[in-house]
Amino acid sequence: MSDRHTHTHIGEDGTVYEHSHGHTHTHQNTKAVLNRLSRAIGHMESVRRMVEEGRDCSEVLVQLSAVKAAINNTAKVILKDHIEHCLVDAVESGDHEAIEELTGAIDRFMK
Repeated sequence: MSDRHTHTHIGEDGTVYEHSHGHTHTHQNTKAVLNRLSRAIGHMESVRRMVEEGRDCSEVLVQLSAVKAAINNTAKVILKDHIEHCLVDAVESGDHEAIEELTGAIDRFMK
């Protein structure tokens, strides 16, 4: 389905800007991503309980590392899906803005 999407961004200096563009969205892994996010949220809640209970800092750090890995793996699924579908559509339609957005999103994620 092709439709127009509006995006709001906040720059590093706090400036808010909004723009819109249209491209086709076909996501094959939405359910898998939502499941992964739900598991990561549950894991974070258990880490919070560990901190509230005064658990050993080493144990908390190990669990935070596991959550971070889960989030990174979820991002890989999203990125792969985006490249295989949305980005291909953007390249075919000459939507350079979508390519620039992806580059910016990757840069922010990799920080």
